[in-house]
Amino acid sequence: MVSGDVMSYPVDPVLDCPVDQVPAARELIEAAMRWHFDPQTGSPFWLERAKTLGFDPRREVRTFADLRLFPNVVNELRDVRVEDLIPKGYGSQADVVGVFESGGTTGPPKRVVFLADWMDRLMTHMMREMDARGDPRGVNWLSLGPSGPHMFGEITAQQARRRGGIKFAVDLDPRWVKKCIRDGRAEEADRYAEHLIEQSAFVLQTQDVGVLMTTPPLLERLARRDELVSLINEKVQLILWGGAHMDPDTRDLFRTEVFPRVRLRGVYASTMILGTTTERMGLTDDDPYIFDPFSPYISFSVVDPATGGDVAYGERGQVVMNHVSKSALLPNNLERDTAIRIPPLPGQLGDSVADVSPVPVFDNEAVIEGVY
Repeated sequence: MVSGDVMSYPVDPVLDCPVDQVPAARELIEAAMRWHFDPQTGSPFWLERAKTLGFDPRREVRTFADLRLFPNVVNELRDVRVEDLIPKGYGSQADVVGVFESGGTTGPPKRVVFLADWMDRLMTHMMREMDARGDPRGVNWLSLGPSGPHMFGEITAQQARRRGGIKFAVDLDPRWVKKCIRDGRAEEADRYAEHLIEQSAFVLQTQDVGVLMTTPPLLERLARRDELVSLINEKVQLILWGGAHMDPDTRDLFRTEVFPRVRLRGVYASTMILGTTTERMGLTDDDPYIFDPFSPYISFSVVDPATGGDVAYGERGQVVMNHVSKSALLPNNLERDTAIRIPPLPGQLGDSVADVSPVPVFDNEAVIEGVY
């Protein structure tokens, strides 16, 4: 049906299922292939890219294993028009929450488009998980991390608002820090990081903050100041960390000695999966931090980068990520992270991952974490 420039299509019971429901994996993949590669509903990017694939996704991609037929296209997202990433099936009614970019760790940033229907689905899942963990509602959040073109800031803002809190923010430009480190200006990067901590201190001193969202390097800097450690233990109920690696010894030190009165939880996210996942519930202090994806929309594999084959459970390999939803399709993306391959939860698509850390070199570029 056409009304002006708005074209509407029948509701798909799989792609448009209620946000608090999760479809079967095969049903989702098949429905997504029909949607993204139909000339009437697919995005200009994928409809043009389909001409070079050498296979018909609508007929040949039905399972998780079939997603490996796709080439890794994320490097093409550095310069593609963002309008070309929006499926035509949305017509002029695509509600864009934001255009978000990767951190620029391995070159010019890659861009993705977050549509409102996906954000609602992701947030519904995240709110349900946080409620199951007994996380606080009605408290304020402090985001000490990137905003602007980065997903980090918007995700934190959505979480704070949906849990009935106010978000305070200290902005971080991770690309400037990485540039300073890459150019040998470590002292400048250090001064900039301390500038961020000073701003955070002012918020913690003057405002009620119940949740702190930050990165491990910045959390370490907070921990160097006794007055901030006291404030966090006094005020904050939950620390969420992500965006960079945290080794097990540091994690244990934070939990047992530095912030013993605060729950500490890791977050694993990537702009290229348009989402995030938090540590598995029920882990003991002796367990590694394990991340289970929002399956079947987001899924992981852990592979040998030389062969592309899965490593054995318990072994380290490189992480491959997939995003499959109505709003976006990003399959078979070899990430810049390595992880231990962990058996999935019952009914989960793909692998779970543990002890995530960056590879030293990716796409012929040195990987610099900096503070994010």
